Amino acid sequence: MDLVTFGEAMIRLSPRNFERLEQTTMLDVRIGGAELNVAVNAGRLGLETAWVSRLPNNPLGRMMRNKAREHGVDTSYIIWTDEDRIGLYFLELGASPRASSVMYDRANSAISKIQPGEVEWDGILEGVKAFHTTGITPALSDSAAEVTAEALEAARKAGCQITYDLNFRSRLWSREKARQVQTPFMEYVDILFTTEADTFRVFGIQRDKLAERFGFNIVVITLRDVISVWRNKWSAFAYSDGDFYEARTYDVEVVDRVGGGDSCTAGFLYRYLTTGDIASAIEYGVAFSALKHSLPGDFNWCTSEEVEAQLAGAGLRISR
Repeated sequence: MDLVTFGEAMIRLSPRNFERLEQTTMLDVRIGGAELNVAVNAGRLGLETAWVSRLPNNPLGRMMRNKAREHGVDTSYIIWTDEDRIGLYFLELGASPRASSVMYDRANSAISKIQPGEVEWDGILEGVKAFHTTGITPALSDSAAEVTAEALEAARKAGCQITYDLNFRSRLWSREKARQVQTPFMEYVDILFTTEADTFRVFGIQRDKLAERFGFNIVVITLRDVISVWRNKWSAFAYSDGDFYEARTYDVEVVDRVGGGDSCTAGFLYRYLTTGDIASAIEYGVAFSALKHSLPGDFNWCTSEEVEAQLAGAGLRISR
């Protein structure tokens, strides 16, 4: 197995045609969640991936499992429960000057009730190249934070490369709680994915101090310049052992920006795990995630051939 991810996914419900939730009579149904997005997207590029989560044994939980399997993700490690619910989130798509917005309905979701000892991490992570999770998972509950700690310890014991996205969510926990819980996690992390804003919110430091303080092998920072709701400039850079790697900046027309950072993570991990080259991996991750902005939904339906075409300077003329 190349990559195992751990975390929550939710049902995503969105009004169509830029309507507000108050006015809509129809909701578009999709699946999304940071760690599942990474597993799906990396799997589509060619990695062998698995996703660990806890889901209710009902039609919504099975729909989520089926969507993951549709993209080739191994779902055999999902923990099933007959008693709990699945999380929901509602996405209103805006247009300048009204920003898009998210409303969560995820309290008491199945994975928030996960307990230490419930996942057999040693067996799952044996022989796995990389393990990935994010700061969303430990924010869900104290027990989810404990299981995250279990997973990180088991991944280190198994010899996995450990990758982590800070993904700070202010609606789930405070900056102080995020710092308190996650600081001990950082000793396990080999590759950190984050933004300049999240770095400061969680740790109160600037980006160039991350590796110095925590000793990460690689730090990847995504960069977004919001020109308007539907036009962004998108890029990222990585640094490792004193070297700096900056990717091309893309001018993206945003169909849907949710999951853009997860696509960068997936693209970076795919190229890095297959080549070991950081410069190539950051360019690949940014190209893949720039393409994601052109697609609705959390998942990236683009192919490796399309990424390679972007890296080669593909234009905007129609492909025939």
